[in-house]
Amino acid sequence: MSDVASLPLIGAAALRARAASRVLRTLPTDVKDAALATMADALVERNEEILAANAEDVSAAAAEGTPESVLDRLRLDAGRVAGVAGALRELVALPDPVGDVVRGSRLPNGLQLRQVRVPFGVVGIVYEARPNVTVDAAGLCLKSGNAALLRGSASAFRTNTALVAVLTEAAEKAGLPAGSVELLPADRASVGELLSARGFVDVVIPRGGASLIQRVVTEAKVPVIETGVGNCHVYVDASADPAMAEAIVLNSKTHRVSVCNSAETLLVHQDFPELPRLLSALEQAGVALHGDDAVRAAQGTVVPATDEDWATEYLSMDMAVRVVDDLPAALEHIARWGSGHTEAIVADSARAIAAFTAGVDAAAIMVNASTRFTDGGEFGFGAEIGISTQKLHARGPLGLPELTSTTYVVTGDGHTR
Repeated sequence: MSDVASLPLIGAAALRARAASRVLRTLPTDVKDAALATMADALVERNEEILAANAEDVSAAAAEGTPESVLDRLRLDAGRVAGVAGALRELVALPDPVGDVVRGSRLPNGLQLRQVRVPFGVVGIVYEARPNVTVDAAGLCLKSGNAALLRGSASAFRTNTALVAVLTEAAEKAGLPAGSVELLPADRASVGELLSARGFVDVVIPRGGASLIQRVVTEAKVPVIETGVGNCHVYVDASADPAMAEAIVLNSKTHRVSVCNSAETLLVHQDFPELPRLLSALEQAGVALHGDDAVRAAQGTVVPATDEDWATEYLSMDMAVRVVDDLPAALEHIARWGSGHTEAIVADSARAIAAFTAGVDAAAIMVNASTRFTDGGEFGFGAEIGISTQKLHARGPLGLPELTSTTYVVTGDGHTR
């Protein structure tokens, strides 16, 4: 267990969160839901001060030459603030996982056995530029009975400070304990302390780019739920309807390029009849294509692709394109270069669809649907902390049940062993 003296940056916040967690785990659903509704109202009511802080962050980031894709993640407007407030209200409508009985039985000796969902306790979340994560993470943690230690990026620190001030004031007015949501300093050392805070923090969840996730996984002395980057693929089978393929590929790539469920690579069966049409549609939408020789033969404006392109999560209007001999070749490409996030197939062949869904190893598999649907809200889970690409405990969107553990409650009638 860590010593508070070894945590000079986060120790006081961690102690407050630990004390709050002991209260939060006992609160009934109606108290938590009332607090979430109050927090949502406060975000809308204090919209102007949040946007003023965000404008300072965006201006400073732009002056430092931050790419537009990252600025888009950082930027808030009235609509986005209303959206994150709406996500809190959606959480109110969702079932509270705390107390759910996962399984139960009466043992032969008469003991009653129940496995019950319980909060983790204190959840640390490390994330990058997106300030909406501040609200989503706080709401999810509180609804699931956890205290939240939030460590956002320096680029969003003014925005996150304003958001947490609004959220904590509203939460405490609604009866939640002080320390339920804590914002940590936005420097590198605070991450190190969070990752070493055994005994104060029960689990850490990273949400961001590959370097952030790698640091958390490598350095953490507390348990980690690993979210992953999104090197997502769309495979267009020979049997695919050309119009459907075009619509799905365009939506997967261009709907919002700066998010992890945006498609980065297009794989096309060599017998698909409308490859030039598909490539032209992407270029007309403003996508810069990086392709193999077959793709370049079909579209002369395509840049030659390298291994780096197959491995890259662009988060921009770029896309790697490869023509594959058959479905097994597509599966082999995905197995080598995919990140285990989301993979999609466009096909009319039931055999091809069955082979793809059986052969792909990913948190989500889309059949004749855009990769953009891998999202807690789209799945009906409400807000999410991220998409887990690991295989233990939680995989896919991290919603409310994934923020709980379980305990066994054994009830007897004077039983002795």
